[in-house]
Amino acid sequence: MAFKKKKMEKGGVKLKDILKKFELPAAAAIDSLKELGVGVKNISSVVEQSLVDIVEEHLRDLSKELKPASKDEPDTVHLKTPITVKSLAESLGRKPNEVITSLMAMNVLANINQVVDHSVAKKIAKKFGKILIVDKREKNDHVGDESHEKKPEPEDIQEEDSPEDLEERPPVVTFLGHVDHGKTSLQDAIRKTDVAGGEAGGITQHIGASVIRHGNKSVTFIDTPGHEAFTAMRARGASITDIAVLVVAADDGFMPQTVEALNHAKAAKVPIIIALNKMDLPGADPGKVLRQMQQHGLQPEEWGGDTAVVKVSAIRGDGITDLIERILLEAEMLQIKANPKKRARGVVIEAQLEQGLGPTVNVLVQNGTLKRGDFVLCGEVCGKVKSLVGTSNDRLDEVLPGMPAKLVGLSSVPPAGTVFVVCENEREAREIADRRCLDNKRRELSKNVGPAANLEDLLNRYAQDQKPTLALLVKTDVQGSIEAIKESLSKLPSDKIAIDVVLASTGAITENDILLASASKAIVVGFHVRVNPGVNQLAKKENVEIRLYSIIYELVEDIKDALEGKLAPESREKSLGDATILKIFELSKGPKVCGCMVNSGLVRVGAKARVFRGEELIYNGSVQSLRRFHDDVREVRQGFECGIRLDNFVDFQEGDKIHIYEVELKKSSL
Repeated sequence: MAFKKKKMEKGGVKLKDILKKFELPAAAAIDSLKELGVGVKNISSVVEQSLVDIVEEHLRDLSKELKPASKDEPDTVHLKTPITVKSLAESLGRKPNEVITSLMAMNVLANINQVVDHSVAKKIAKKFGKILIVDKREKNDHVGDESHEKKPEPEDIQEEDSPEDLEERPPVVTFLGHVDHGKTSLQDAIRKTDVAGGEAGGITQHIGASVIRHGNKSVTFIDTPGHEAFTAMRARGASITDIAVLVVAADDGFMPQTVEALNHAKAAKVPIIIALNKMDLPGADPGKVLRQMQQHGLQPEEWGGDTAVVKVSAIRGDGITDLIERILLEAEMLQIKANPKKRARGVVIEAQLEQGLGPTVNVLVQNGTLKRGDFVLCGEVCGKVKSLVGTSNDRLDEVLPGMPAKLVGLSSVPPAGTVFVVCENEREAREIADRRCLDNKRRELSKNVGPAANLEDLLNRYAQDQKPTLALLVKTDVQGSIEAIKESLSKLPSDKIAIDVVLASTGAITENDILLASASKAIVVGFHVRVNPGVNQLAKKENVEIRLYSIIYELVEDIKDALEGKLAPESREKSLGDATILKIFELSKGPKVCGCMVNSGLVRVGAKARVFRGEELIYNGSVQSLRRFHDDVREVRQGFECGIRLDNFVDFQEGDKIHIYEVELKKSSL
C-alpha cells in the first residue's frame, strides 16, 4: 500500500500513545508502518498529525489480521537476526530437516547453521502456519548495527588532566632499523648488558623494554625486531613511542627495512634521531648515509636540517653518551608529561604463558599509575593485578607513567598491542570483557555461517575446496611471534595450495595439542617453546610430526618445502618424433601392424603415441612394440622404416600420422 503525505500540520502523536488502542507487538507495528512508508524508528517516534488517522486505520487492520493467526497458533514467532536454519526450526517447532527440505523446494541450499534471509524465513514460517516477526536487537545484545546508541568504551574515554596534576615522565624511545645494523647491540652498550647473545641467530624476535638512568633522568627503551617478518611489531613499537632512534650501519647505509622503519616513525609523527652505527669499520661511509637521508626526506643537522645524526660504535662504546644526551634533549623540548594520580592506562608490549605464573603481560604505562590489586581490562581479557615485576626482576607495588613492567593476574593472554585500562572494580571489568567475548563470537558466527547458497554457489565452493591444504598447529613463547609467523606464512604463494592454521597460541606443546593435530591432520610447529614430558611418545603414536624452531627464517623455509612436498608433480610433454603410416600388414597371429617411415626424431617402445587422421585425433595411447625387418627393436630413428604395433588400436589407415612423445614429471614449486 502506498500513499502521498498530506501537507504537514503542527504537532503530532507519539507512536506508543497510538499503540495503546491496539493489542499489537511494537516490533510488528513498526515493521508494518515502515512498509507502509511511515518513517518511524521506535515507539517514541512522533507520527505527524495529518497521518494519525491513516496509521490508526492501518494498525486496526493489522490487529484483525494477527488475531486469526493467534487463534490458530497461540504464539506469534519472534526471532532476532541473524536467523539461522536451526533457530528458525526451533521457533516453528519443527525439525531442522523439515525446514531444509522446504528451503530446497525454494531452490535455497542451506545447512543447519547457515543464515536465512528475512523474506525467505517469513515464507517458510507462513508455510507452517506461522507469522514470523523479525525483532531488532536491543542495545546490549545487538551485533553489527551501529545505528543504536553505544555506551563509550573505557579505552575511548579521555579525561582532561589538570595542569597542576601533570608531572614529567621518562621518554619512551624505540630503536628501529634493518636486520644486523646493531639495534640491540647499541642498547646493550647503553645498558651494559648482553641481550643479543641470548637471541637465536643474534636476531631480536620479541619486543622488549628496559629502563636506564642518566644523571637524575630516566629513559625507557623499546627494542623492536628488524627482520621483515616483524613488520607489525615494528609498527606497534613506533605507535607507542615518543622518540624514534633509527639505527643505520655506516657501511651498509639505508636498506629496505630501514626505509620501512622510517615510514613507521614518520606515520607516528615522532622526532627521529639517526644513530650512525659501526663507525669503527673500515667501510664506514657517513657521507653516503647523509645523502640517503636527504633522498628519504630527512635533512641532517650538519647540512642545515633538523634531524640529529649521532655517530656511534656499539662495539667500542663510542658516542653512547652523546646519543643518550641527545635523546634527553629531544625529550626536554617535547615536554613529556603525564598524570600519575589517575587510574592507569597503557599498552601491551608483549604477552606470553609462563610456567608457574600463567598469563604474563609486558605492559607500558602511558598515563596514570598501575598498582597491585587494580582490576585491569585488556580487550576481551580482564583480571586483578597479583604482582608487578620491574625490568630488573624486582617486585613493584606500583608502576608510574612511562615505565614498563610485567603484569601477572590476567585471565588469559591478550594480543600484543592491545590497550589496557584500570576499571573501578572487578564487576565492571568482567562485564565488559564478557560482553566483548560474546559480541565477538556472534560476529564470528555471522561471518562463518554466511548466507544460504544456491546450487551454483555450492558447486563453486566444492571446486575451491579441492585445493590441497597444509594444516599447521602453531605454538610460540610470546603473542608477538604468532603475528610474525602468520604474516610470513601469508606471504607464501597460495594459488596451488592453502595453509590452514588450525590453532595459534602461546605456551609449551601439550598432549591436547597433539590430539588436536591428529584430528586435523596438522603439523605441530613450535617456536621458542619446549615439548612437555610424554608428548613426543603420544605424537609418535598418533603419527603427528613436531617441528621446533628458534629462527623464523628456518621455520618459513621448512614450511615452504612442506607445501611443495604436498603438491602433485608437474607433468610436461616432451616430443620424441613423428612417423607416417605407409602400409597396413595383416598377420596370421596377433593384431595388425602398420609399416611406417620415421620422419623426424625417433620412435621408442613404451613411449606415448597419438594418431591423427588429417587434423582429427583418433587415438591416444602408447607404442607396444617395434620391428625392423624380422627383428624386435627398442628404438627406430629418423629416416628408417619400421613396423609399429600400438597398444589396443588396429584401426589404421594409410597416410595416418603418428606423433611420439613422453611425459616428464617435475617437482612442483609454489
